[in-house]
Amino acid sequence: MPTALVTGCAGFIGSHLCERLLADGYRVVGLDNFDPFYDRKLKQTNLAGSLHHPNFAFHELDLQAGAAALTTMLASEQVDVVVHLAAKAGVGPSVKEPAAYLEVNVLATVQLLEWMRLTGVKNLFFASSSSVYGNTTEVPFREDMNLLSTCISPYAASKLSAEQYTYTYHHLYQLNVLNARFFTVYGPRQRPDLAIHKFARLLLAGQPIPMYGDGSTARDYTFVADTVDGIARGVAYLLTHPGTYQTINLGNSSPVRLRDLIAAVGEAVGVEPVLDLKPMQAGDVEVTYADISKARQLLGYAPQTALPEGLRQFVQWLQAQEAAPVLQPLASAQSS
Repeated sequence: MPTALVTGCAGFIGSHLCERLLADGYRVVGLDNFDPFYDRKLKQTNLAGSLHHPNFAFHELDLQAGAAALTTMLASEQVDVVVHLAAKAGVGPSVKEPAAYLEVNVLATVQLLEWMRLTGVKNLFFASSSSVYGNTTEVPFREDMNLLSTCISPYAASKLSAEQYTYTYHHLYQLNVLNARFFTVYGPRQRPDLAIHKFARLLLAGQPIPMYGDGSTARDYTFVADTVDGIARGVAYLLTHPGTYQTINLGNSSPVRLRDLIAAVGEAVGVEPVLDLKPMQAGDVEVTYADISKARQLLGYAPQTALPEGLRQFVQWLQAQEAAPVLQPLASAQSS
């Protein structure tokens, strides 16, 4: 039974991944620091499905505590593969706090890499972001594009920098690495600050929807179960392909314009949206669009969930949460 260490295990994607890996027969060690970016209660609820599983162990730790602290906490664990999802999230907030994104997304990632080097853990699945492509005009986005001058937010820069560190540790210390660039993941448990979540809650409350720009910006929305399937396939690939260093896109390869997304969320909720027009937000990109041919070739990755079905499942989950409210007050939406 291989053991996977999942950082950010209490988050949106991380909690779904823990459940998937447990179902696939892994032992899972979860790590989270319950960053106050959103309500701790939500993250604890996310973990409920895994906490009592006999093959799940949870540790509360901030990776910024360093490699030595991680070594002490995980002294009794024999880890075969690391899935590094923990990060400081959000394009917009990164514009206001760039130094914090360097500290959490780059320096803390290096601490994790140091722990792997010192303890001999060889396999790393690293969660990067479509934001590294910035306002690249060539679409769809391919993994081999030159990204030296594409990042237009500190969040994007932090993710691309962390990718560079994973290569350095692969080159110097023979870590096996899959970097995966996620494309606007949505679905049950999505963070409250993200666009689909905020739009649905506003509609349910009878409030207008803020639309930034003219509604022509587009995102490659990817349902969480499809992203998690890609991660699970990546974990299995790492365990059977020593010497790996690859970067892949995990998207849906089907961009949706903002105005069409708002209409689709309205249809899923059953409410006609009223728009509140706003200027574009700093750091936002025009489009994200994944070329997923490499992930398909390497992993057999093939997204299965169309937007209407994914939104239906999200709204069903959200209404169940509204019936037992643990949600924080509405915050500004982030779409990347």
